[in-house]
Parts: sequence; structure tokens; C-alpha cells
Amino acid sequence: MKKNIGSTDKIIRVAAAIVLSVLYFTKVINGTTATVLGIVATVLLLTSIINFCPLYVILGTNTCKIKK
Repeated sequence: MKKNIGSTDKIIRVAAAIVLSVLYFTKVINGTTATVLGIVATVLLLTSIINFCPLYVILGTNTCKIKK
């Protein structure tokens, strides 16, 4: 897998996952909404850890800076 997530994108993904987790644990969200957003938070966190987003491949997007 070729890296396609840059550092700014990674920070945004981790921050979004943290916000969604805080909303869940403070019981602001619950039920089906909490389950769906929990899955979204997990995907955001995992993609930021491995620096690869399959959706970016489909869309042809790359936020990783090219090294020369």
C-alpha cells in the first residue's frame, strides 16, 4: 500500500475520532447513531495509523507530500 494521507489529514482524522469518542463516552450520542459514528471513528483512526485510505484511491486523491 502506497501512503496517500498527509500529516495535516492525519491530524484531522485523529481529532475527529477523539471528538466522536468523547461524544459517545459523555452520552451525548447513543443508540444507532453512536454505533455508526463509532465505526466511523474507528475507520478514521485506523486509516490515520496506516497512512492509507482506500477511498482516496477510488477518488484519485493524495494528501501526502511527494518527496523529491
